[in-house]
Amino acid sequence: METKNIMIVGVGGQGSLLASKVLGHLLLNQNYDVKVSEVHGMSQRGGSVVTYVRFGEKVNSPIIEKGEADIIVSFELLEAARWMPYLKNGGKIVTNTQRIDPMPVITGAAVYPENLVEKMQEKGADVDAMDCLTLSEQAGSSKAVNIVLLGRLSTYFDIPKEAWIKSLEACVPPKFLELNKKAFELGAGA
Repeated sequence: METKNIMIVGVGGQGSLLASKVLGHLLLNQNYDVKVSEVHGMSQRGGSVVTYVRFGEKVNSPIIEKGEADIIVSFELLEAARWMPYLKNGGKIVTNTQRIDPMPVITGAAVYPENLVEKMQEKGADVDAMDCLTLSEQAGSSKAVNIVLLGRLSTYFDIPKEAWIKSLEACVPPKFLELNKKAFELGAGA
């Protein structure tokens, strides 16, 4: 099996590291060689964060180069657009439609771009965009956007739902488990 590449991109404080931990756990349990690399920009709340997850029969490096990502999972629209050069031809972007203004927009030095989904599609990306924030709130917490996105991502894998749930159980603290299971189901069913 050729190595597959997934990038998880977002803004600090959104739970991208938990998402990569759950995904890494899942893929290890499916007997893949897995490499996970966290690359922090300004990962304090509000800064850009990216995690690389590579899996296959034998993975030599944790780094994904431009044009190599099979899937980009994005917690925020502008982050999806920012990391799009890493998407390979025919790749997929699974993104939350939530908009989090970066500092230049907050200070008035820049304007948040409009129609980002359409712009990414015009550049050839297969974009699956959904309102993960609303779904996570339905599950019981606005902080479950990461797990809603994993639920959606699960629909592009031939891995049983039970395996995903087992990885959630292994990585999520027990007091938040039921909420996260609900968030996963809402993402998978959207």
